[in-house]
Amino acid sequence: MTHISTPPLLGWREWVSLPELNIAQIKAKVDTGARSSALHAFAIEPYRKGGQRWVMFTIHPIQNNSDVAIECHAPIKDRRVVSDSGGHKQRRYVIETRLILGQSIITAEMTLTNRDSMLFRMLIGRTTMNNRFIIDPNASYIQGTPDPALNKSEICAINHSLIS
Repeated sequence: MTHISTPPLLGWREWVSLPELNIAQIKAKVDTGARSSALHAFAIEPYRKGGQRWVMFTIHPIQNNSDVAIECHAPIKDRRVVSDSGGHKQRRYVIETRLILGQSIITAEMTLTNRDSMLFRMLIGRTTMNNRFIIDPNASYIQGTPDPALNKSEICAINHSLIS
């Protein structure tokens, strides 16, 4: 008898970790209307490292809080013109990084854009979900919420051990 596994369930918003960027936790909107995933970024500066193109950017990972800022570095995968929900076109850097969503570890492309005026610092688009999940638009945080007893360095250590 063949066993068919059901993909994990996601709510319309979930907590995500981006361990390669030292982002222990960030609230993300699961957006089936968006093709690509987007990550809040400002002070975006491209540079070269060992002959490869990299980008440095800063992120405020907590909604409505500009006191916490994390400097991130990642290789540049591409630079693309992306249309936002209002139809405005913007040329964005694209990076590829692993994200942890519940028990799932996914390598995902993300465009970098300033999302200060948006409610969520991260969008998870269809390409990242890629038939891996079932979305319940009436639910939130199905994959769990952060443990308030853990500090940022403990969460990062746990996340690094998961991807190692």
